[in-house]
Amino acid sequence: MNTNLRATLFILMVCLSAIAQEDQLCVGHYWTPDQANLKMKEFASQWSDLKSWEERAAKIKEGIKSGMQWEKMPEITGNFNPVIHSKREMDGYIVENIAIESFPGFYITGNLYRPSTGDGKFAAILSPHGHLPDKRLREDVQTRAAVFARMGAVVFAYDMLGFSESKQVEHTIPIALALQTYNSKRVLDYLLSRDDVDVNRIGMTGGSGGATQTFMLAALDNRIKAVAPVVQVSAHFFGGCVCESGMPVHKGENHQTNNVEIAALAAPRPLLLVSNGADWTRNTPRIEYPYVQRVYALYDAEHKVENVHLPSEKHDYGYSKRTAVYNFFGNHLQLNLGAIPYENGYREDFVTLLGKEDLKVFNNEHPMPGNALKGNLKIMKFLEFD
Repeated sequence: MNTNLRATLFILMVCLSAIAQEDQLCVGHYWTPDQANLKMKEFASQWSDLKSWEERAAKIKEGIKSGMQWEKMPEITGNFNPVIHSKREMDGYIVENIAIESFPGFYITGNLYRPSTGDGKFAAILSPHGHLPDKRLREDVQTRAAVFARMGAVVFAYDMLGFSESKQVEHTIPIALALQTYNSKRVLDYLLSRDDVDVNRIGMTGGSGGATQTFMLAALDNRIKAVAPVVQVSAHFFGGCVCESGMPVHKGENHQTNNVEIAALAAPRPLLLVSNGADWTRNTPRIEYPYVQRVYALYDAEHKVENVHLPSEKHDYGYSKRTAVYNFFGNHLQLNLGAIPYENGYREDFVTLLGKEDLKVFNNEHPMPGNALKGNLKIMKFLEFD
């Protein structure tokens, strides 16, 4: 069988598999807000105490793993083969360009922000982002990462699949949800491997699609100790992208759930839901947050879940959203809020914004390693997805 025919048959098998799963996909505005309100009441009727909730939580978690075909992702410890260069000392923090190997031949590209002063072990924060081509390189991501670092955290800001420098696959690869979640796990593994990181103080935050990455990994991995998904957790909206709802993680033969319950799997770890008045999170104070509060009450952890709702704002990770997360992580990760200038609000003007080219990992001086796999088909075959 020649190479072209083999590739064509492989793509056909992938397409047939996707068609078979299509009736289990919950994409975008899968329910109306009215329908979602009733669904949340239906979900709530299926548990009444900690035992029954944990039985439901186990079913949801298994549904996520099964839907992602998580068992196909490599079991790797270590072997990050990091590429780190271009160290710059700023006002209270350091910025470096970094890539680590997610699995052989596949690289996670990003920037590492860390404190420039202090001894001992620091907290660490994973910082994924949403759907913009060069989002990791933009002002808001640079700013929040720099502030967290000056507060005393090692921060890894990394690219979403197919964006900025993550061009080994297209963002539309059918396994984007599994691959993106696995990349986050590998970022977590890397941070925990560092001698300067306190394994008991690990946070994760992102906005929009970065929030999806945040609550998905937190649902699967208890090593994330504090969770702050921004402008994404919704009862009726499931994420409109293949990286959020392109695999059947919300619905299976034996379960139906939504992102509210997936976010609630963080309980009893600290959780902050940030919502606004202009997108699918506009009902959070009335629908999503009360449900999650009920879950936390089962653990006597009502004080560990919060909602900051900004009814006059839109879908972004802007200043008021960032400052809410500064306070949240400052409390739950024991960061130094006093390190950030405060004058009727936190001042971020100490942050030096770098040019996009300055933040890139791979260039003529630091080329991508020669073993890099390229193309959706090659990477799906390597991972043995069908």
